[in-house]
Amino acid sequence: MIDIENCMSEMTASEKINIKRIETKILNGRKINVKVILEVETKVYSNDTIQIVSNINNVENIQMLNNQRIVNSLVGEGSTKVYAKDTISIDNVDDLAEIMKVRINIVDKDIKLSYNKVLAKADLETSILYLTEDNRIKNINTKIPIMGFIDIENISDNNNCDIDYKIKNFVIKPNSGDAHSIYIEAEIEIVCFAYEAKNINLIEDLYSISSDLNFTQKQITTMVDKQNIKDICDIKEQITVPDIGNNQLYNVQTTSNIQNVTIRNGKVIYEGEVNLEFLYEANNGIDSRDAQIPFRFELNSDAINENCDIDTNIDIRRDDFVVNSGNISTDIELEFNASVSRNDKINIIDEISMEENEDRNIYSMVIYFVKPGDTIWKIAKKFRSTVEDITRVNNIEDSNKIYPGEQLYIPKFVKKAIAV
Repeated sequence: MIDIENCMSEMTASEKINIKRIETKILNGRKINVKVILEVETKVYSNDTIQIVSNINNVENIQMLNNQRIVNSLVGEGSTKVYAKDTISIDNVDDLAEIMKVRINIVDKDIKLSYNKVLAKADLETSILYLTEDNRIKNINTKIPIMGFIDIENISDNNNCDIDYKIKNFVIKPNSGDAHSIYIEAEIEIVCFAYEAKNINLIEDLYSISSDLNFTQKQITTMVDKQNIKDICDIKEQITVPDIGNNQLYNVQTTSNIQNVTIRNGKVIYEGEVNLEFLYEANNGIDSRDAQIPFRFELNSDAINENCDIDTNIDIRRDDFVVNSGNISTDIELEFNASVSRNDKINIIDEISMEENEDRNIYSMVIYFVKPGDTIWKIAKKFRSTVEDITRVNNIEDSNKIYPGEQLYIPKFVKKAIAV
């Protein structure tokens, strides 16, 4: 009887979209032409159902070379749509004339796993710049809780999850003038991929002492050593923007961009820049200036090596700015979230067939001289003996240590009679 393990999965894909640049141009004094440069990164995963021969029972004199391997198998994937809604009050003295700019960001992400469910929690951080009827520019900030449940069958608290938040639609509108408030509604899709570390028993090689056993092998690629790693990068810099002077700083749009990634054993090195767009008071109006802060950050972990596949997201946890005579003190906290894994190729037994064998081993003992590349397993298979018998007859303490030129006695396998 042959025991077979199934590793089930299917084809799936994930995508990441970044806005690289937005260009605007006024046409004929009446229309605005908007051009957006997007960077789209798509990863396609092939998750197949694979049958693995893990054991052979009720067959006499089968010798198997086993190996325990831990692979990452997809438990399942799921998604849910949630809505973050709130009404934000503004000062009662402010009669809102126009919403000028809105900045949104998803922060404080967290997950909890329970039987068949993933609880995803975060906050929708919103900054609104608005103009009043008496021509004053004001800014208001708020956080709106996000929470959603994702159903994934057979998930448990020791599984590894990749979570992605996608803002699908966003609505912001002022309420009636007397209400002195702004309504916010965001439609967010939360996507989860859940993985388990699965221990499988692989048969690397096998033979029969008494039968002619034939088998084929095939090579498969699987994910191993998957981990999620987080670390914080603090950026504190002084930026000089003479035009600002001591004028009021209304709003800062902060984005990050990774330009180069270098993977070494024990660490990954990120090089990039933080892009800042300053909106500030100028001549009873508003003006903007851009600035860039380069960064170099090392994420350290024993799980990282040069063969790793690393997918990184950066969340802006904090961005504070203080203006003093055109000098802006920045305090920015970036959270690096790296999903680390490695692709490994393994050989599995595909098909097995056996035929009766005429006993051609007429010897009772063979003297064999070890050749380079030999192992006791290979020698035992060649002469239809067993690893146990060879190590016992030659008084070998460690079956992994034999040396070229060493003389070994190879006993003939004898089926032991069982007294009844």
